[in-house]
Amino acid sequence: MLAAPLDSIESYINYFSHKDITVLRRSMRTLAELQKDEDSVSGRALANVVLQDPMLALRVLVYLEAHRNQRQNHDITTADRAIMMMGITPFFEKFGNLPTVEEKLATHPKALVGLLKVVSRAKHAARWAREFALMRHDIDVDEVTVAALLHDAAEILFWCFAPTCMLKVEQLKRDHSGIRSAVAQQAILGVNTRDTQLALVREWHLPELLITLMNEDNAENPRVKNVILACDLARHAANGWDDPALPDDYVAISELLRVKRSVVMQRIGVPEEYWQPVADAETEAE
Repeated sequence: MLAAPLDSIESYINYFSHKDITVLRRSMRTLAELQKDEDSVSGRALANVVLQDPMLALRVLVYLEAHRNQRQNHDITTADRAIMMMGITPFFEKFGNLPTVEEKLATHPKALVGLLKVVSRAKHAARWAREFALMRHDIDVDEVTVAALLHDAAEILFWCFAPTCMLKVEQLKRDHSGIRSAVAQQAILGVNTRDTQLALVREWHLPELLITLMNEDNAENPRVKNVILACDLARHAANGWDDPALPDDYVAISELLRVKRSVVMQRIGVPEEYWQPVADAETEAE
């Protein structure tokens, strides 16, 4: 693990590229159960496990790209296609027994909590991105889902391999209320996770489509905006439904989906006490 920050994004990318990405213990337990009845397991069932674990999803996509068949003329951008390409038995052989983040951070319990919070945020972002994509009648909902799930993969890797540094980032944010995460990360790590993320997915040659969907520089693209807004919503909602940034999120999402703000709030599970006043105001304004 890193006890001190490295000197550049390139150094971090080189470091992460030589590390074994850990996954959630729950993923390994679920796969072990499914493997007991391997002959009847579907690719969709395995894909559902992958989509609950951003680290496992990252490992699967990186592995496929590294072992790409020369005759393969298209990118694999979703979990179910990845498993279809690989096959059920080879999937279990390759991903059925991986090191877990709980083992990795056993001596860093506070960092484990920090990492699991980012994982939870990523899962919420993926679920909401999928919901928005369905409402938009997106051309491939699964691609948007995977892009949202992996959007903050670099932050997860920092928690896993530089836990002491990440705890200092969180302490800095607590000491200076209102400081942006990117500023705090830059101060402690010497880089921010967004720039590291883009460099990382390019270094690992993830499908260009997924890189595009994760790149906020492409925010005018509706599919990219779908991913960004879902990730922003997940980050702010993690602070509770009273987070002051959420109303702006609802407005932006309602504009993307062309529905009322109250509809957005209900679809994402906001408690009635928050969405009902908005719905009443919308009714009065009609």
